[in-house]
Amino acid sequence: MRNPGRATARRTESASSSAFRNSGSNSFKRVGSDHAGHDHGPGGHAGGAERHGSGDGHDHAHANFLGANTELIFALACGVLLAIGFAIETLVAGAPEWLSMAFYGGAYAFGGFFTLREAADNLRLKKFEIDTLMLVAAAGAAGAAALGAWAEGALLLFLFSLGHALEHYAIGRAKRAIEALAELAPDKATVRRDGQTTELPVEELVVGDVVIVRPNERLPADGFVIKGSSAINQAPVTGESIAVDKEPVADVEAARAKPDAVDATSRVFAGTIKGGGAIEIEVTRRSNDSALAKVVKMVSEAETQKSPTQRLTDRFERVFVPAVLAVSFILLFAWVVVDEPFHDSFYRAMAVLVAASPCALAIATPSAVLSGVARAARGGVLVKGGAPLENLGSLKAIAFDKTGTLTEGRPRITEVVPVDGASEENLLVLAVAVEGLSDHPLAQAIVKDGRERLGGRDLPAATDLKSLTGRGVTAIADGKTVWIGKAEMFGVEGIPSLNAAATAAIATLRESGRTTMVVRHGDRDIGAIGLMDTPREAAKVALKRLREMGITRMIMISGDHQKVADAIAKEVGLDEAWGDLIPEDKVASIKKLAGEDKVAMVGDGVNDAPAMASATVGIAMGAAGSDVALETADVALMADDLAHLPFAVDLSRHTRSIIRQNVFVSFGVVAFLVPATILGLGIGPAVAMHEG
Repeated sequence: MRNPGRATARRTESASSSAFRNSGSNSFKRVGSDHAGHDHGPGGHAGGAERHGSGDGHDHAHANFLGANTELIFALACGVLLAIGFAIETLVAGAPEWLSMAFYGGAYAFGGFFTLREAADNLRLKKFEIDTLMLVAAAGAAGAAALGAWAEGALLLFLFSLGHALEHYAIGRAKRAIEALAELAPDKATVRRDGQTTELPVEELVVGDVVIVRPNERLPADGFVIKGSSAINQAPVTGESIAVDKEPVADVEAARAKPDAVDATSRVFAGTIKGGGAIEIEVTRRSNDSALAKVVKMVSEAETQKSPTQRLTDRFERVFVPAVLAVSFILLFAWVVVDEPFHDSFYRAMAVLVAASPCALAIATPSAVLSGVARAARGGVLVKGGAPLENLGSLKAIAFDKTGTLTEGRPRITEVVPVDGASEENLLVLAVAVEGLSDHPLAQAIVKDGRERLGGRDLPAATDLKSLTGRGVTAIADGKTVWIGKAEMFGVEGIPSLNAAATAAIATLRESGRTTMVVRHGDRDIGAIGLMDTPREAAKVALKRLREMGITRMIMISGDHQKVADAIAKEVGLDEAWGDLIPEDKVASIKKLAGEDKVAMVGDGVNDAPAMASATVGIAMGAAGSDVALETADVALMADDLAHLPFAVDLSRHTRSIIRQNVFVSFGVVAFLVPATILGLGIGPAVAMHEG
């Protein structure tokens, strides 16, 4: 993997354009950001400082002037010097005492270097956490030396520094897996500008540039295909295991005007891998705004969002640490009431400090969360922190939006039913003219299929579009107001009711499971349009797997009529469907479910954003192509594929299992060692068991 520090130094890019390249690494090297300006190096793994994020309980900086594993090197050096000193003291007859003391002194220097600096940081920040106990115990090693126990003091520092170095290595390995995401996009791109082809750094690409991508190259930017066809491996971003065929957009100007509405068969993402044949893409996002850049940024920030278990351990620390310090202080004076020398009382107090310092508890949750988040990202699932990662695995109920989630989200006109003497052509002309002003999926379906049915017929100009959220739209065409929407839009809020013919047409269409739209021109109802969305094949398989995993309740919520909702639910294998819901009703429904148990809401992240925000976990599908979905969801399925949801739930459950295992073992060791040290277990065995 390229070194992010060297890569950053190599470039001369602006702060904004460099955000993507550094988002996967700099988020873990924010030297001084919450250390009040305390800086130990120039930054980067190779020559700067390694930081633990604010969420891992280790807000300390570690100078890496010998490389990323400096602390581990110091710990091993401490152990080597300790072993040499002990060998001289016990095996070399007649060796001067100062010689073994010199090696012990070197062991103290290497073993205590990071410990003392961390102690200084904690004191300056007035922090008392689990590590504080070990820091005080390590300081007691100096007291042990003063009392003549040089070897035991050095052993304490060696085992403590080794344990800490391994903790930091475990956290760092999980973070480096996340950093690797930032290295997926190439450094340079072949660009055609003003008829000239040149190679430029990806940071210099601008929206509208045409990029040439050769066979087996990684795509340098988000955009849409304008020339050539190829299969593209989107696994690095969406987690899709099979390469996806891409083809040029049919209308470049339309794609340029609404890039987020470009069909998935033409949309491409930075960091994905092209197959055979060259293609040309038009850039729609700068490098720091690409889907991959947003994923890297959000994943790198995930560590700051503490999980429920981590918040619990934080509360435990606030009580446990002062209590242990108080008990150890009291034990220092055991010699006053017990017939033993001060040396023994001091030794016991230090042993209790060591035994009561569950360092493993400090990394039990962060290490598992970071590993889980990194693994999810590699599988095309963006999880924003420990809380949604843990909550996802404890769900028993999931609510699904219908359109675009359980269905393809590409409805087609199935019936056009004119009434009151209107013609099918007139009905479609007005509907296409008005819906052409809207970007709603149903509106786009009416425009697309309606134009095909009308051929090349001219359309009247439509103006003054107004949206009635969750119900329909109005606009002006041919000098009159055109109303298009659900039947429920009429007969309320001063809008005249539908005539008998329109009502009968709607009823017939709904009986056959169609989504319906009524068209009114002025004060005349001219007909209804029936549309049908195709259920996703993957949805049936995903729902079956979720049921097998123990999700006991799965509900479809939809704005469609109840009969339409029931028909779709039956086809995909759901027992429960709630229809006739406007956005406010969806929010109320999710809040009701959340009041009964933890519930997830799965949608596209756009119209469903309020309902997703009300759920325990909001899950968005197809997030790679939607900025709104990426921003609003707790969990984002980057591919437009519900099959990734069982993977995310299973990963969450596995992560929760690891966290519980870590916490249980950590507490168990403390529960055993504290009474054992009070009863006489020595520092050496206690530290060995503790750090082990």
